[in-house]
Amino acid sequence: MSRSVRTRPEGSGQALSEAYDTALLDLDGVVYAGGEAIDHAVPSLAAARDGGMRLAYVTNNALRTPDAVAAHLTELGIPAQAGDVITSAQAVARLIADQVPQGSRVLVVGGEGLRVALRERGLVPVESADDDPAAVVQGYGGPELPWGRFAEASYAVARGVPWFASNTDLTIPSGRGIAPGNGAAVEVVRIATGAEPQVAGKPLPPMHRETILRTGAERPLVVGDRLDTDIEGAFNGGVDSLLVLTGVTDGAQLLSAPPHHRPTYVDADLRGLLTGQPEVVEEGGAFRCGGWTARAGAGRLELDGDGAPLDGLRALCAAAWTAAGEEACGLDAEKALARLGL
Repeated sequence: MSRSVRTRPEGSGQALSEAYDTALLDLDGVVYAGGEAIDHAVPSLAAARDGGMRLAYVTNNALRTPDAVAAHLTELGIPAQAGDVITSAQAVARLIADQVPQGSRVLVVGGEGLRVALRERGLVPVESADDDPAAVVQGYGGPELPWGRFAEASYAVARGVPWFASNTDLTIPSGRGIAPGNGAAVEVVRIATGAEPQVAGKPLPPMHRETILRTGAERPLVVGDRLDTDIEGAFNGGVDSLLVLTGVTDGAQLLSAPPHHRPTYVDADLRGLLTGQPEVVEEGGAFRCGGWTARAGAGRLELDGDGAPLDGLRALCAAAWTAAGEEACGLDAEKALARLGL
Protein backbone atom coordinates (compact mmCIF):
# COMPACT_ATOMS: atom_id res chain seq x y z
CA MET A 1 0.00 0.00 0.00
CA SER A 2 1.48 3.33 -1.05
CA ARG A 3 1.29 6.23 1.36
CA SER A 4 1.89 9.91 0.82
CA VAL A 5 4.92 11.25 2.66
CA ARG A 6 3.97 13.33 5.71
CA THR A 7 5.58 16.76 5.47
CA ARG A 8 4.04 18.47 8.51
CA PRO A 9 2.05 17.74 11.67
CA GLU A 10 -1.66 17.95 11.02
CA GLY A 11 -4.13 20.34 12.60
CA SER A 12 -7.46 19.36 14.13
CA GLY A 13 -10.45 21.58 14.77
CA GLN A 14 -11.83 19.00 17.21
CA ALA A 15 -10.35 17.73 20.44
CA LEU A 16 -8.53 14.50 19.59
CA SER A 17 -10.65 12.69 22.18
CA GLU A 18 -13.68 13.59 20.06
CA ALA A 19 -12.11 12.95 16.65
CA TYR A 20 -11.04 9.38 17.53
CA ASP A 21 -13.01 6.65 19.28
CA THR A 22 -10.11 4.81 20.95
CA ALA A 23 -6.72 5.87 22.28
CA LEU A 24 -4.11 3.10 21.99
CA LEU A 25 -1.78 4.30 24.72
CA ASP A 26 1.77 3.24 25.33
CA LEU A 27 2.53 3.04 29.04
CA ASP A 28 6.12 3.79 30.06
CA GLY A 29 6.98 7.36 29.08
CA VAL A 30 3.35 8.22 28.29
CA VAL A 31 1.17 7.24 31.26
CA TYR A 32 3.84 6.59 33.87
CA ALA A 33 7.60 6.70 34.38
CA GLY A 34 9.46 4.70 36.98
CA GLY A 35 6.11 3.36 38.13
CA GLU A 36 4.68 6.81 38.95
CA ALA A 37 2.06 8.68 36.94
CA ILE A 38 3.42 11.35 34.61
CA ASP A 39 2.23 14.89 35.26
CA HIS A 40 -1.26 15.58 33.86
CA ALA A 41 -1.79 11.92 32.85
CA VAL A 42 -4.44 11.01 35.44
CA PRO A 43 -6.80 13.98 34.95
CA SER A 44 -6.31 14.01 31.17
CA LEU A 45 -7.21 10.35 30.79
CA ALA A 46 -10.18 10.76 33.11
CA ALA A 47 -11.50 13.65 31.03
CA ALA A 48 -10.99 11.77 27.75
CA ARG A 49 -12.77 8.71 29.15
CA ASP A 50 -15.64 10.78 30.55
CA GLY A 51 -16.05 12.36 27.12
CA GLY A 52 -16.63 8.94 25.55
CA MET A 53 -13.17 7.95 24.33
CA ARG A 54 -12.17 4.36 24.99
CA LEU A 55 -8.74 3.96 26.58
CA ALA A 56 -6.60 0.92 25.77
CA TYR A 57 -3.10 0.41 27.14
CA VAL A 58 -0.67 -1.21 24.71
CA THR A 59 2.72 -2.43 25.91
CA ASN A 60 5.63 -4.35 24.44
CA ASN A 61 6.54 -5.58 27.92
CA ALA A 62 5.55 -9.27 28.07
CA LEU A 63 6.47 -9.79 31.73
CA ARG A 64 3.36 -8.59 33.55
CA THR A 65 -0.11 -9.99 33.05
CA PRO A 66 -2.96 -7.70 31.95
CA ASP A 67 -4.43 -8.11 35.45
CA ALA A 68 -1.21 -6.83 37.03
CA VAL A 69 -0.96 -3.88 34.64
CA ALA A 70 -4.60 -2.94 35.23
CA ALA A 71 -4.10 -3.12 39.00
CA HIS A 72 -1.08 -0.82 38.76
CA LEU A 73 -2.99 1.71 36.65
CA THR A 74 -5.90 1.64 39.10
CA GLU A 75 -3.51 2.30 42.00
CA LEU A 76 -2.24 5.36 40.13
CA GLY A 77 -5.80 6.71 39.88
CA ILE A 78 -6.49 5.46 36.35
CA PRO A 79 -9.30 2.89 36.66
CA ALA A 80 -8.60 -0.04 34.34
CA GLN A 81 -9.66 -3.63 33.78
CA ALA A 82 -7.56 -6.47 32.37
CA GLY A 83 -9.51 -6.18 29.11
CA ASP A 84 -8.17 -2.64 28.66
CA VAL A 85 -4.58 -3.91 28.47
CA ILE A 86 -2.98 -5.41 25.35
CA THR A 87 0.51 -6.89 25.65
CA SER A 88 3.07 -8.23 23.21
CA ALA A 89 2.69 -11.55 25.03
CA GLN A 90 -0.90 -11.73 23.80
CA ALA A 91 0.15 -10.78 20.27
CA VAL A 92 2.87 -13.43 20.07
CA ALA A 93 0.62 -16.08 21.61
CA ARG A 94 -1.92 -15.49 18.82
CA LEU A 95 0.88 -15.58 16.23
CA ILE A 96 2.00 -18.98 17.54
CA ALA A 97 -1.54 -20.34 17.83
CA ASP A 98 -2.13 -19.53 14.17
CA GLN A 99 0.77 -21.85 13.21
CA VAL A 100 0.69 -24.82 15.61
CA PRO A 101 -2.16 -27.14 16.70
CA GLN A 102 -4.15 -26.32 19.83
CA GLY A 103 -2.68 -28.05 22.86
CA SER A 104 0.87 -27.82 21.51
CA ARG A 105 3.76 -27.42 23.91
CA VAL A 106 5.68 -24.15 23.75
CA LEU A 107 9.09 -23.68 25.35
CA VAL A 108 8.94 -20.40 27.28
CA VAL A 109 11.85 -18.08 27.97
CA GLY A 110 10.16 -15.28 29.85
CA GLY A 111 7.78 -14.43 32.67
CA GLU A 112 4.25 -15.06 33.87
CA GLY A 113 2.64 -12.69 31.36
CA LEU A 114 3.84 -14.93 28.53
CA ARG A 115 2.62 -18.14 30.19
CA VAL A 116 -0.83 -16.68 30.86
CA ALA A 117 -1.14 -15.49 27.24
CA LEU A 118 -0.16 -18.93 25.88
CA ARG A 119 -2.70 -20.71 28.07
CA GLU A 120 -5.37 -18.26 26.88
CA ARG A 121 -4.71 -19.57 23.35
CA GLY A 122 -4.88 -23.24 24.39
CA LEU A 123 -1.12 -23.76 24.33
CA VAL A 124 0.94 -25.51 27.02
CA PRO A 125 4.03 -23.75 28.42
CA VAL A 126 7.03 -26.03 29.03
CA GLU A 127 10.50 -25.40 30.38
CA SER A 128 12.90 -27.71 28.51
CA ALA A 129 14.00 -28.36 24.95
CA ASP A 130 13.54 -32.04 25.83
CA ASP A 131 9.77 -31.55 26.38
CA ASP A 132 9.16 -31.87 22.62
CA PRO A 133 8.01 -28.27 22.08
CA ALA A 134 6.27 -27.26 18.84
CA ALA A 135 7.57 -23.69 19.24
CA VAL A 136 9.97 -21.56 21.27
CA VAL A 137 8.95 -18.12 22.51
CA GLN A 138 10.98 -15.38 24.16
CA GLY A 139 9.58 -12.46 26.13
CA TYR A 140 11.07 -10.15 28.74
CA GLY A 141 11.56 -12.18 31.91
CA GLY A 142 12.98 -9.59 34.27
CA PRO A 143 16.55 -9.08 35.49
CA GLU A 144 16.65 -12.41 37.34
CA LEU A 145 16.06 -14.63 34.28
CA PRO A 146 18.60 -17.50 34.55
CA TRP A 147 21.22 -17.83 31.82
CA GLY A 148 20.27 -21.47 31.37
CA ARG A 149 16.94 -20.43 29.85
CA PHE A 150 18.79 -19.07 26.80
CA ALA A 151 20.57 -22.42 26.44
CA GLU A 152 17.24 -24.30 26.44
CA ALA A 153 15.91 -22.00 23.74
CA SER A 154 19.10 -22.41 21.70
CA TYR A 155 18.97 -26.21 21.88
CA ALA A 156 15.41 -26.28 20.57
CA VAL A 157 15.91 -23.62 17.88
CA ALA A 158 19.05 -25.39 16.62
CA ARG A 159 16.91 -28.52 16.12
CA GLY A 160 14.59 -26.55 13.82
CA VAL A 161 11.79 -25.70 16.27
CA PRO A 162 10.02 -22.49 15.14
CA TRP A 163 11.18 -19.49 17.18
CA PHE A 164 9.06 -16.50 18.19
CA ALA A 165 9.75 -13.30 20.13
CA SER A 166 7.27 -11.00 21.84
CA ASN A 167 9.36 -8.00 20.78
CA THR A 168 12.94 -7.01 20.05
CA ASP A 169 13.33 -3.78 22.05
CA LEU A 170 17.02 -3.77 22.94
CA THR A 171 16.52 -1.72 26.10
CA ILE A 172 13.91 -1.22 28.79
CA PRO A 173 13.67 1.71 31.24
CA SER A 174 13.95 0.99 34.95
CA GLY A 175 13.94 3.04 38.13
CA ARG A 176 17.76 2.98 38.09
CA GLY A 177 18.30 3.72 34.39
CA ILE A 178 18.28 1.85 31.11
CA ALA A 179 18.54 -1.94 31.28
CA PRO A 180 18.83 -4.66 28.59
CA GLY A 181 15.46 -5.51 27.10
CA ASN A 182 14.05 -8.59 25.42
CA GLY A 183 15.84 -7.73 22.18
CA ALA A 184 19.17 -8.17 23.94
CA ALA A 185 18.05 -11.62 25.13
CA VAL A 186 16.91 -12.51 21.61
CA GLU A 187 20.39 -11.61 20.35
CA VAL A 188 21.90 -14.24 22.68
CA VAL A 189 19.88 -17.01 21.01
CA ARG A 190 20.43 -15.53 17.55
CA ILE A 191 24.20 -15.60 18.05
CA ALA A 192 24.08 -19.20 19.33
CA THR A 193 21.88 -20.52 16.51
CA GLY A 194 22.13 -18.18 13.52
CA ALA A 195 18.32 -18.32 13.31
CA GLU A 196 15.79 -15.47 13.02
CA PRO A 197 12.62 -15.30 15.13
CA GLN A 198 9.13 -14.26 14.09
CA VAL A 199 8.43 -11.07 16.05
CA ALA A 200 5.00 -9.89 17.21
CA GLY A 201 5.41 -6.63 19.17
CA LYS A 202 5.43 -2.99 18.16
CA PRO A 203 6.10 -1.72 15.53
CA LEU A 204 5.14 -4.88 13.62
CA PRO A 205 1.65 -5.71 12.29
CA PRO A 206 0.80 -8.59 14.70
CA MET A 207 0.69 -6.16 17.62
CA HIS A 208 -1.56 -3.71 15.79
CA ARG A 209 -3.81 -6.58 14.74
CA GLU A 210 -4.09 -7.69 18.36
CA THR A 211 -5.07 -4.23 19.57
CA ILE A 212 -7.77 -3.82 16.93
CA LEU A 213 -9.19 -7.31 17.54
CA ARG A 214 -9.36 -6.74 21.30
CA THR A 215 -10.65 -3.16 21.26
CA GLY A 216 -12.87 -3.12 18.18
CA ALA A 217 -11.55 0.38 17.46
CA GLU A 218 -12.85 1.99 14.27
CA ARG A 219 -11.01 5.33 14.54
CA PRO A 220 -7.96 4.56 16.70
CA LEU A 221 -5.27 7.04 17.70
CA VAL A 222 -1.90 5.63 18.73
CA VAL A 223 -0.37 7.66 21.57
CA GLY A 224 3.30 7.12 22.30
CA ASP A 225 6.68 8.58 23.16
CA ARG A 226 8.91 6.46 20.91
CA LEU A 227 9.32 6.99 17.19
CA ASP A 228 10.68 3.51 16.45
CA THR A 229 7.91 1.53 18.18
CA ASP A 230 4.77 3.61 18.78
CA ILE A 231 4.87 5.94 15.79
CA GLU A 232 6.29 3.39 13.36
CA GLY A 233 3.67 0.91 14.58
CA ALA A 234 0.92 3.42 13.76
CA PHE A 235 2.47 3.99 10.34
CA ASN A 236 2.57 0.25 9.66
CA GLY A 237 -1.05 -0.06 10.77
CA GLY A 238 -2.18 2.86 8.61
CA VAL A 239 -3.61 4.83 11.55
CA ASP A 240 -2.98 8.28 13.04
CA SER A 241 -0.64 8.95 15.94
CA LEU A 242 0.08 11.47 18.68
CA LEU A 243 3.66 11.84 19.93
CA VAL A 244 3.95 13.14 23.49
CA LEU A 245 7.26 14.59 24.68
CA THR A 246 7.19 13.01 28.14
CA GLY A 247 9.42 10.06 27.25
CA VAL A 248 12.48 9.27 25.18
CA THR A 249 11.98 11.37 22.03
CA ASP A 250 13.46 14.87 21.96
CA GLY A 251 13.10 17.71 19.49
CA ALA A 252 16.20 16.87 17.46
CA GLN A 253 15.09 13.26 16.95
CA LEU A 254 11.64 14.39 15.88
CA LEU A 255 12.98 16.86 13.30
CA SER A 256 15.27 14.21 11.77
CA ALA A 257 12.54 11.53 11.61
CA PRO A 258 12.19 9.62 8.34
CA PRO A 259 8.64 9.27 6.95
CA HIS A 260 7.72 6.12 8.89
CA HIS A 261 8.64 7.84 12.18
CA ARG A 262 6.67 11.08 11.63
CA PRO A 263 3.62 11.40 13.91
CA THR A 264 0.31 12.89 12.84
CA TYR A 265 0.25 15.20 15.89
CA VAL A 266 2.80 16.43 18.43
CA ASP A 267 2.04 17.63 21.95
CA ALA A 268 3.74 18.07 25.30
CA ASP A 269 1.79 15.44 27.26
CA LEU A 270 -1.58 13.72 27.48
CA ARG A 271 -3.41 17.04 27.78
CA GLY A 272 -3.06 17.00 24.01
CA LEU A 273 -5.93 14.51 23.85
CA LEU A 274 -8.32 17.14 25.16
CA THR A 275 -7.63 19.91 22.67
CA GLY A 276 -7.59 20.59 18.98
CA GLN A 277 -4.25 20.84 17.22
CA PRO A 278 -3.00 24.02 15.54
CA GLU A 279 -2.53 24.03 11.80
CA VAL A 280 0.86 24.60 10.21
CA VAL A 281 0.50 26.94 7.22
CA GLU A 282 2.94 27.23 4.32
CA GLU A 283 3.73 30.78 3.18
CA GLY A 284 6.24 31.28 0.38
CA GLY A 285 8.40 28.30 1.25
CA ALA A 286 8.28 29.01 4.99
CA PHE A 287 6.00 27.38 7.58
CA ARG A 288 4.02 29.25 10.22
CA CYS A 289 2.41 27.91 13.39
CA GLY A 290 1.20 30.28 16.07
CA GLY A 291 3.69 33.10 16.36
CA TRP A 292 6.60 31.18 14.80
CA THR A 293 7.88 30.88 11.24
CA ALA A 294 10.38 28.20 10.21
CA ARG A 295 12.28 27.59 7.01
CA ALA A 296 15.09 25.43 5.70
CA GLY A 297 18.16 27.58 5.13
CA ALA A 298 21.67 26.81 3.93
CA GLY A 299 22.57 23.72 5.93
CA ARG A 300 20.36 24.56 8.87
CA LEU A 301 16.81 25.18 10.05
CA GLU A 302 15.90 28.79 10.78
CA LEU A 303 13.22 29.98 13.20
CA ASP A 304 11.77 33.45 13.68
CA GLY A 305 9.02 34.82 15.90
CA ASP A 306 7.76 34.16 19.39
CA GLY A 307 5.05 32.25 21.21
CA ALA A 308 4.36 28.76 22.55
CA PRO A 309 7.45 26.54 22.13
CA LEU A 310 5.35 23.66 20.81
CA ASP A 311 4.08 25.81 17.96
CA GLY A 312 7.67 26.57 17.05
CA LEU A 313 8.49 22.86 17.11
CA ARG A 314 5.54 22.07 14.84
CA ALA A 315 6.69 24.74 12.36
CA LEU A 316 10.22 23.33 12.45
CA CYS A 317 8.87 19.84 11.79
CA ALA A 318 7.16 21.12 8.64
CA ALA A 319 10.33 22.82 7.41
CA ALA A 320 12.53 19.80 8.22
CA TRP A 321 10.22 17.11 6.85
CA THR A 322 9.46 19.05 3.66
CA ALA A 323 13.17 19.60 3.01
CA ALA A 324 13.97 15.94 3.70
CA GLY A 325 11.15 14.41 1.66
CA GLU A 326 11.50 10.64 1.87
CA GLU A 327 14.77 10.82 3.78
CA ALA A 328 15.79 11.83 7.30
CA CYS A 329 16.49 15.54 7.67
CA GLY A 330 20.19 16.29 8.17
CA LEU A 331 19.91 20.07 8.60
CA ASP A 332 21.42 21.60 11.73
CA ALA A 333 18.59 22.42 14.16
CA GLU A 334 20.57 23.17 17.32
CA LYS A 335 20.19 26.95 17.27
CA ALA A 336 16.49 26.81 16.35
CA LEU A 337 15.69 24.32 19.12
CA ALA A 338 17.67 26.38 21.62
CA ARG A 339 15.32 29.30 20.95
CA LEU A 340 12.46 27.06 22.05
CA GLY A 341 14.27 25.72 25.11
CA LEU A 342 14.11 22.21 23.61
